[in-house]
Amino acid sequence: MNFTKTMSAVALAAVATFAISATDAEAKKVRWKMHSAFGTNLAVIGPVGPRVSGWINEASGGDFDVKVFEPGALAGGYAYYDPVSQGAFEAGYGTPGANQGKNSAFAFLSTWPFGPGALEFNSWLKYGGGVEIGEELYGRDNIKYNYCGMIPPETSGWFRKEITSLDELKGLKMRFFGMGAKVMQKFGVSTQQLAAGDIYPALELGTIDATEFSMPAIDRSLGFYQIAKFNYFPGWHQQSTTNEILVNADKWNELDDQKKAIFRISCDANIAQELAEGEFLQPAAMVANEKDGVKNVSWSNEVLDQLRGAWEEVLQEEIAANPDVKKLYDSYSAFHETYKVWGERGYLK
Repeated sequence: MNFTKTMSAVALAAVATFAISATDAEAKKVRWKMHSAFGTNLAVIGPVGPRVSGWINEASGGDFDVKVFEPGALAGGYAYYDPVSQGAFEAGYGTPGANQGKNSAFAFLSTWPFGPGALEFNSWLKYGGGVEIGEELYGRDNIKYNYCGMIPPETSGWFRKEITSLDELKGLKMRFFGMGAKVMQKFGVSTQQLAAGDIYPALELGTIDATEFSMPAIDRSLGFYQIAKFNYFPGWHQQSTTNEILVNADKWNELDDQKKAIFRISCDANIAQELAEGEFLQPAAMVANEKDGVKNVSWSNEVLDQLRGAWEEVLQEEIAANPDVKKLYDSYSAFHETYKVWGERGYLK
């Protein structure tokens, strides 16, 4: 009888211990919601959210689960800054240039006209101080900035008719991103920054006359080739473009060191994979566009010189108007001065 009672007590104690352990284990699990600025069916940039969240889940053994939501489910495409800052949801995936309405300096964390290619840009961000400045700027609004992706050059526009002179741009309504939009405005273009899913309907309805968005593979998945038959190169306004995952700073600070490391490593892995996939997919998309009647057109050197001249004006205006832009651009310029002894000699022209 005593033996039976003793064994029953041991069994009950074991059950209780297991229940407590299970409760503790569940309490340690982290469940986040992450908005995606881009539809997950969009080439190259669309799969990033599910890819990164999948790596985080797998590496943490299921203890860190980040659920990705399509544009519009938690917020509009580019409208994730304030909700992340305020903690409405924990994370938002997009690109810093989407937030330039908050601070024009964010555009320079994303891309800028006649800016660096992916290798130089990545080097400055990771080792030249770019990420640290980004963390400072976003930190003012209770946001942890995570550099989390890089794509190759974009195209510089889809037009319904061939453009033989920049004078022909005057009066056009065009979707245009980032600092490049300010350059286009110098030539009389009325610009709008539309999220990906809003561009095709605006183009189809004539709300805009022309557009740019991204690389050929991404643009093709958005269907621009069906309406605009002249696609212009090179992407002078975006020679490379970064992605970000913004995290509410309070939620980030609650993570243990292991989960923070998993998050950072997943972003680093995505930078490499996204850039490789971006390069891989473009040739086939350009050939497919040509088969569908698109003419791939290169801007003349004369036009590029005019665009560069306008950009120099815009850059000086931005530096004068915003000390954060000056800080970022001074940081990059100092890095570039050091880098160019290699950059100008190490690669075939």
